[in-house]
Amino acid sequence: MTIDDEHVTTLEDLRGDLAERYKRTPSGGSSVDDAVVEADLAALDRDGYVIWENLLQADHCEQIRAVVAPRLGHTGRNSFEGRCTQRIYSVLSRTRVCDRLADHPRVLACLDRLLMPNYLLSALQAINIQPGETAQLAHHDDGFYPIPRPREPLAAATIWAIDDFTADNGATVLYPGSHRWGKRRPGPDDRAVGVQMPAGSCVFFVGTLWHGGGANTTSRDRLAVTAQYCQPWLRPMEAFTLSISRDIARTVSEDIRRMIGYSIHPPFVGAVDGLHPLRLLETGPDA
Repeated sequence: MTIDDEHVTTLEDLRGDLAERYKRTPSGGSSVDDAVVEADLAALDRDGYVIWENLLQADHCEQIRAVVAPRLGHTGRNSFEGRCTQRIYSVLSRTRVCDRLADHPRVLACLDRLLMPNYLLSALQAINIQPGETAQLAHHDDGFYPIPRPREPLAAATIWAIDDFTADNGATVLYPGSHRWGKRRPGPDDRAVGVQMPAGSCVFFVGTLWHGGGANTTSRDRLAVTAQYCQPWLRPMEAFTLSISRDIARTVSEDIRRMIGYSIHPPFVGAVDGLHPLRLLETGPDA
């Protein structure tokens, strides 16, 4: 695409992707039936979240447990991370076992409609809530972006149950409808819902929904994986272009590669030397 200088009077005239060489292709979400996606979006609009049960097979959950468990170490540095909660950050840089969670078609189908094209993966973490953990501070995931509420969400997230989520083992607590609130925080009179779902299930929610990890009063751990996404013009929580080598970037799916930053938010946000970042993957091993 060539834009004649005579027709460029504002940045709005540069809506096209100047990278030209790398045309955006449909995400894996295009394989999901429109009626299914519309029902998901209706639930998101009404409640701020939707629960999908049994998206993962039992053997996939077991594989994730086997890979993740040896990497679990120290607990959180503060009450928000969880004094009795173990986290693994930048899961993408360590294993491929969670890739199909990050780019699951049902997730991408919703993201394709909620966020702008070339949205980014903001975080992919494993979270293991151990016995004795208290309830996490209620928060909304795009709350660190300093844009006043009420507003449209700037992000969205998934939490995947690798172990069963129960009322007493740390199941995520959501506040239905809170995605439409203004400045106020949840209070004792607000309806709270514990996300009870079997292993292999997923809860998807918009970034403006108030929620928090539940208390674990059992004698068993509760393992989950969370993938979070944001608009393509925002800074993600995890700097994947720094934590993930080019060799790894070459092996992941096209959807994940685009979401970790090998993409352009038109006309040139995300460029490298004025060119599309995918060119970096054509130059051989990491420098």
